[in-house]
Amino acid sequence: MSTASAATPPRRRRDWRRTVTPYLFLLAPLALLVTFTYVPVVQMFWFSLTSWDGLDPTKTFVGVDNYVEIFTRPELFEVLKVSLYYVGASVVQIVLALYFATVLSFNVRFRNLFKGILFFPYLINGVAIGMIFLYFFQPGGTLDAALSTLGLESLTQQWLGDPDIINYSLSGTSVWRYLGLNFVLFLGAIQSIPGQLYEAAEIDGANRWHQFTHLILPSIRPIVGLSAILALSGSLSVFEIPYIMTGGANGSETFVIQTVSLAFKFYKVGLASAMAVVLLAIVLLVTYVQRRVLPDEKVVKS
Repeated sequence: MSTASAATPPRRRRDWRRTVTPYLFLLAPLALLVTFTYVPVVQMFWFSLTSWDGLDPTKTFVGVDNYVEIFTRPELFEVLKVSLYYVGASVVQIVLALYFATVLSFNVRFRNLFKGILFFPYLINGVAIGMIFLYFFQPGGTLDAALSTLGLESLTQQWLGDPDIINYSLSGTSVWRYLGLNFVLFLGAIQSIPGQLYEAAEIDGANRWHQFTHLILPSIRPIVGLSAILALSGSLSVFEIPYIMTGGANGSETFVIQTVSLAFKFYKVGLASAMAVVLLAIVLLVTYVQRRVLPDEKVVKS
C-alpha cells in the first residue's frame, strides 16, 4: 500500500508535465503574435478615433468622425478600382502556378531546374524586383529593346507612363513576383497524393487531363482555396510594387498607397488609421464570403 502511494506523486508529475509542456512551447510564438499583430491592430483602432497628426504628443478624441469622412468622400474608394487589375492578375497567377505544378509533378526532364527557376523570383526582395522592372519597362529599356530586336517596334509603349497600360504592367510584375509561392504550395499538395491513385487511374485508361480534373484538382481543393484567399486579400492591399515603381502616379495609386500618403505626407494619421481599419474589414468580409462560397470539405467519420 505504501509503495503504490509513493509511486503516485511522480506519475502525477509526469502527467502534469505532458499536459503543460505543449503550452510552454506555444508561449513564445503567441507572445510574438500578440506583440506584433494584435497590439498594433488595437492601437491602430484607437488612432482611428482621434485626429492625431503623428507628431503631437496629445491625441484628440473625435469618435467616429474619421469614419464619417471616409464614407462621405467617394473619391477615397475610387482607388479600389485599381485592385481589379491585380485580382485579374491573381487569377492568371493561380492558373499558371497550377499548370506548372501539375506538369512538373510528373517525370519531366530537368524538372528540378524548372522548379528552381519558377520559385526563384519569390526569393528576391520586393524592392529589388521593383527596381529591376522599373528599368525593364522604361522607354528604351529591356522590353522595348527586345521588341525592337524582334522587329516589333510598333508594339513599344509608355509602359509606366500611359494610364491605360500602367496597371497591366504593374499587375504583370506581381504575377512574376508571386507565381513561385503558389507553385510551391500546389506542387507540395500534388506530391502528397498517393501514387497508387495514379496507377489505378492509368489502369482505368485515364489520360493526364482526366487525372488532373478527377484526381489532382479535387485532392488539392483546400490548397487552391487558400491560395485564392491569399491572392484576393493581397489584391486589395497591394502596396510594394506600385509604390516602388511609380509611387502611385498615372492612375496606379492603390488604397494602401493612398493611406500611407495621408499618414506620412499630409500628417492625417487618425484618418489614415480609419482607412486601414476599413480595409481590414473589407478583407475580412471578402474572406468570409469566399469561405462560404468555397467551403472546405468535412471529413465524414464512419
